[in-house]
Amino acid sequence: MKVTVKLETFEGPLDLLLHLIDKAEVDIYDIPIKDITDQYMEYLDAMTELELEFTSEFLVMAATLLSIKSKMLLPKPPVLDLDFDDYLMDEEYDPRAELVAKLIEYRKYKAIADHLRDKEVERSLIYTREPEDLTPYVPVVPDNPVKGLHVSDLVQAFRKAMRRMQSRNAVAKIRKDEISVKDRMFQVIGALEQHGGKLLFSKLLDQERTRDSIVVTFLALLELMKVKKIVCFQHQLFDDIVIKVREDGTADGFWADEISY
Repeated sequence: MKVTVKLETFEGPLDLLLHLIDKAEVDIYDIPIKDITDQYMEYLDAMTELELEFTSEFLVMAATLLSIKSKMLLPKPPVLDLDFDDYLMDEEYDPRAELVAKLIEYRKYKAIADHLRDKEVERSLIYTREPEDLTPYVPVVPDNPVKGLHVSDLVQAFRKAMRRMQSRNAVAKIRKDEISVKDRMFQVIGALEQHGGKLLFSKLLDQERTRDSIVVTFLALLELMKVKKIVCFQHQLFDDIVIKVREDGTADGFWADEISY
């Protein structure tokens, strides 16, 4: 009958030793080196029979265990003429000390690795989402309109505002210069005499182009045309109006007495 033996996988010789110590439930500071060595050799024999690949580290550890086992089985040499301190050091020396120190350090790092492996499993159960742009949710803090200003600057601005307010409250009387149509008629006649009896309408408005002056000038021209003192015409459509003194117009001035506005 064929028997299949399933062996656990160990990461190295120290891992195998820790497994054997934990399985035997012995104190790591007081390892029964004989029993542990026998169990370790049995494991190597099983690996050889199953033709499993194993590194030279397991063989080196086996040689180390056999060396420690032989040192502990051999009788201690007789005490010679040594100093008292050297005698204490020789008595306290334990062949297992170096191996125990390695096992304790390995157990510490193995515990840390197991802890990190558990954290990895916990983290793998957490599902996250891609980061989003949270800028639209950031509260907008308005800028301080008086940032960087000193109290003296505010006082100066207040004084300027008060001075502008005083100037706005100042009352000024505006007197409107009015010209009658009658006076404007005489002005038009005088301008025509200065320009040889012929003048463009735009020339009459060079000095001032207010609404009142334009209206009064039109009325004056209409009155002069009515009394047949001038004649107005255009050379073509939308051209400037030409004002010309009538050659057959009367020269006396009684006509102006009839204009009362």
